[in-house]
Amino acid sequence: MTMRTRPLGTTGPQVSALGLGCMGMSALYGEADRTESIATVHAALEAGVTLLDTGDFYAMGHNEMLIGEALRTAPAARREQALVSVKFGALRGPDGSWLGYDGRPAAVKSFAAYSLQRLGVDHIDVYRIARLDPDVPIEETVGAIADLVEKGYVRHIGLSEVGAATIRRAAATAPVSDLQIEYSLISRGIEDEVLPTVRELGIGITAYGVLSRGLISGHFTADRQLGAGDFRAMSPRFQGDNLRHNLNLVEALRKIAEQKGVSVAQIAIAWVLSRGEDIVPLVGARRRDRLTEALGALEVTLEPADLAAIEEAVPAGAAAGDRYPAAQMAHLES
Repeated sequence: MTMRTRPLGTTGPQVSALGLGCMGMSALYGEADRTESIATVHAALEAGVTLLDTGDFYAMGHNEMLIGEALRTAPAARREQALVSVKFGALRGPDGSWLGYDGRPAAVKSFAAYSLQRLGVDHIDVYRIARLDPDVPIEETVGAIADLVEKGYVRHIGLSEVGAATIRRAAATAPVSDLQIEYSLISRGIEDEVLPTVRELGIGITAYGVLSRGLISGHFTADRQLGAGDFRAMSPRFQGDNLRHNLNLVEALRKIAEQKGVSVAQIAIAWVLSRGEDIVPLVGARRRDRLTEALGALEVTLEPADLAAIEEAVPAGAAAGDRYPAAQMAHLES
């Protein structure tokens, strides 16, 4: 397979049509195998994946160090093709607690210094605050990233989980390559206002949660026991009647996938790919077999009849439950 590419907006780089979201290799989905995680990053690079996504607060720096190790041990040609996207700003306590967000210019530059060291790189390809700091104007936060761009420490400015008005203010401050935001068959809130806004401004989308944290992967079952520290144990969509309802949607999707001769995960990822060349799905594969399955979505062509069947099986707004617990939903300006 020859990896296709897509642009991150009109000002960003060309990247692989699928990116690799690396958070689960360190945090929030139970224990991960470090050796397998690094092998998965290497396999992704070998397959032509160029975009690696992380956050400096994923297991308090662990994920950045993991990616740094994966890059150091990858063949030189593969290492040089990698583009790293970093989210910053989330404050953590020693016990793993969440303490808010910091978008002050001095903090932005301090966060970047530590990320560069942990990743072992001389620049970050795309840099973005993970959630809007309500106490700091977005112009100040983006302006600080723009200073880092000018000095060569950052290549492109990104945004994450912000609404249309903030997107406009940020884009008026400095060129913005892309908005990272959740988008999947069962998380379609961006379609009303956010997606038209970024398209008007020439800003790309990096879509995370395209399998809704495994919920619509076709692999999740109602009797699955979630380990300690697994975010899904607290996620509304994975609870009780919500879970049963949502898994019924998955079974409806499975029928369409089987008719196409593909997996549920592949048809769900292919649906996101079909939404526009300005959208780059991030797949959160932690193992090589899951990565191989996800990459297979690039070979899936959805005809108009397929898309109509998917819409009928999983219409917009069909999911039961919010995508985060209430306390975390409060931080989503989007």
